[in-house]
Amino acid sequence: MERTVQPELLDSLAPDHPDAVRNRRDLRLTNAVMGNPRWFSRTLPALLRSSERVLDLGAGTGELAHRLNRAGLATDGLDLWPAPAGWPAGRAWHRTDLQHFDGFASYPAVIGNLIFHQFNANELKRLGRRLDTGTRLILASEPARRRRSQVLYRTLAPLCGANHVSLHDAHVSIAAGFLGRELPDLLGLDPAHWNIHCSTTFIGAYRMIAIRLDASASR
Repeated sequence: MERTVQPELLDSLAPDHPDAVRNRRDLRLTNAVMGNPRWFSRTLPALLRSSERVLDLGAGTGELAHRLNRAGLATDGLDLWPAPAGWPAGRAWHRTDLQHFDGFASYPAVIGNLIFHQFNANELKRLGRRLDTGTRLILASEPARRRRSQVLYRTLAPLCGANHVSLHDAHVSIAAGFLGRELPDLLGLDPAHWNIHCSTTFIGAYRMIAIRLDASASR
């Protein structure tokens, strides 16, 4: 499959729209099946340095960030949506487009759960340049670009009550996903300066761990 990036229906809905609310329920199930929250919770602690802050890109309802904060990992959120109810008073929530966010230099660790696939090659290249201002660690969990994943989701998701937004967005998300070293290459992460590990799970999750080799980049 050639990588294609198309608009997702969720991006056109208000946060409180009934279809958006139902889609968030479907996303929770998708994340659980893919094992994304468990992967971040298991992987991140061993890679963080003392006192490093984490920025969750496309934090959405804040569920992943909440989970990491409860585990003692200082995690702030960034999203176009407003801060969710119950967001910790001591943690920052940046309501902005991540492509225009100018505070990456303050975050040694950046994570993205099902967010990087929403951007085309030029947008990822620009984002990579922004991350290169001081970020030491990047973790990403994205869809692996597999046609069989599209077929599987289209077949099984309706049995779990997935709505039309979820069915549409899952299809285009998988088509915009990654294989091999595509994500670090699109971000422009130079292998001479980054230790990069990419993997794909049986269930269709694409994972990237990128650690900067330059000691001077630590905070």
